Amino acid sequence: MKTQTPLERFYNFLKLDRKDIYQIFFYAIFAGLVSLSLPLGIQAIINLIQSARVSASWVVLVVVVVIGVALVGILSIMQLRITENLQQKIFIRSSFEFGYRLPKIKFEELYNQYPPELANRFFETLTIQKGISKLLIDFSTALLQITFGIILLSLYHPFFIFFGVLLLVLLYSIFRFSYESGLSTSLKESKYKYKVVGWLQEIARNNFSFRKKENFEFALYKNDLLVSEYLNYREKHFNIIKRQFSQLIVFKIIITASLLLIGGFLVIKQQMNIGQFVAAEIIILLVINSVEKIIVGLETFYDVITSIEKIGQISDLKMEETSSKEKDTCFTKINLEAENISYTFPDSSSSVLDSINLKIDSCERILLEGDNGSGKTTLIRILSGLMQPNSGALYINDDTYQKIDLNQYHSQIGTIIHGETPFEGTILENITFNNPLVSTEDLKWAIEGVDLGSFIKSLPEGLNTKIYPEGKQLSSSNAQKILLARSIINKPKILFYEDPLEKMDEGTANKIIDFITDSKQQWTVIVACKNSYWSKKCTRKISLSQGKIIADAQNQFVC
Repeated sequence: MKTQTPLERFYNFLKLDRKDIYQIFFYAIFAGLVSLSLPLGIQAIINLIQSARVSASWVVLVVVVVIGVALVGILSIMQLRITENLQQKIFIRSSFEFGYRLPKIKFEELYNQYPPELANRFFETLTIQKGISKLLIDFSTALLQITFGIILLSLYHPFFIFFGVLLLVLLYSIFRFSYESGLSTSLKESKYKYKVVGWLQEIARNNFSFRKKENFEFALYKNDLLVSEYLNYREKHFNIIKRQFSQLIVFKIIITASLLLIGGFLVIKQQMNIGQFVAAEIIILLVINSVEKIIVGLETFYDVITSIEKIGQISDLKMEETSSKEKDTCFTKINLEAENISYTFPDSSSSVLDSINLKIDSCERILLEGDNGSGKTTLIRILSGLMQPNSGALYINDDTYQKIDLNQYHSQIGTIIHGETPFEGTILENITFNNPLVSTEDLKWAIEGVDLGSFIKSLPEGLNTKIYPEGKQLSSSNAQKILLARSIINKPKILFYEDPLEKMDEGTANKIIDFITDSKQQWTVIVACKNSYWSKKCTRKISLSQGKIIADAQNQFVC
């Protein structure tokens, strides 16, 4: 899929809310026409005043001008209402976009990424909210005032047509010759902004380690390096904005002086009357202020484009492929077959798995053995559908003619992988995810099965006890028990475990292993763990070395 340019992303982003944007433009056009009718009213009033008589026409014109000012204000309020609705929709859409994508991004796409840092990109939504609102109101109003102003000025004297052409050339030149460098420095500035935030996250996550004086100094030293790079690109970006504004100031000086001199000359030569001269100067000031608004707003434009690009980089990450059709498949059992599976990490030249052929029948209890780096964890993640092999295929129940529907498959399995922790919420939410299909009996069965009951009973709020992020207030063993209860609560067909009991004492771990491997449980167990008790309770041991299966000892039983 072709990667979109930042401007293409911006255009496609605006297309989502084109109806709202059309309304904003409509109000801007109407407000622009009303605004530019005011100089004509002022011109007429001045001409009447010059006659030194108070008349009904003069009073009517004053009333019309005042009504015009009020009408422009009302139209501005209506624009604000629309942009507020637009900001709310942007926030809602962005939050659900992140919420939908983050759990489904392919493992390979996250290989050298830190998912919490990617989630931080959501805060670019706030920049987009404010920036889009400013751009749509200020830019639309300014562009229309410039357009209508030039047309109106050209009616006063042909000279003003030259003024309009010069103005358009200026705007194009400023944008054309600074857009690339402005966007480039803005993107690099944003890159180092996230590097600073990422490092601060690391300090916060490992705050105990950084309390030591030498480590603390290193934390500040690295922070200084990252901030220096950020300031470097920030300064470069500011210099571009400053150059654009300097060009505008020079232009304003030249245009203002020229128009005052030429306008005065035309009045003296009686090619314009004094009312037309005043009206023309008012229009010129409006046009110049509109140009200034656009030039100053370019910084907001760069910020919005950069923010959309940053969020777009998350949207570009490939997600797991799932079936577009809902399947109503209910497996009574699951048999797996891996055929010539190989896997190589994105930044590696050697395979971590090499031509793995493996058949797993329902209800087997399988222990994966091997030294660190032998491929156990990778094999579990491929078998569980978390990762896709570079070559070879994974089949369910001899279904060699259809791709695995990952949604359907994930609903049939339970997993615990390295680094998984409880999330912020109640214990009940962490175990059941508020699934209404989970019965009270199943909940009690899962809690008692992983030896979590006595702990929950000791809590004043029981299952409704709030858990902090990563389960910080829990002991490591109780945090693991919650993950274990979560993995079995829906009575899956297969359990995939990576060191699920490493934080528990031997007696508790053995008790849970007995429960997990009991022949009464109608599931397959595939576990990678160094706990020797698994070896005694599992019916099959598969040994790996350097990505290959070197031994497969089997003693199967059937559910």
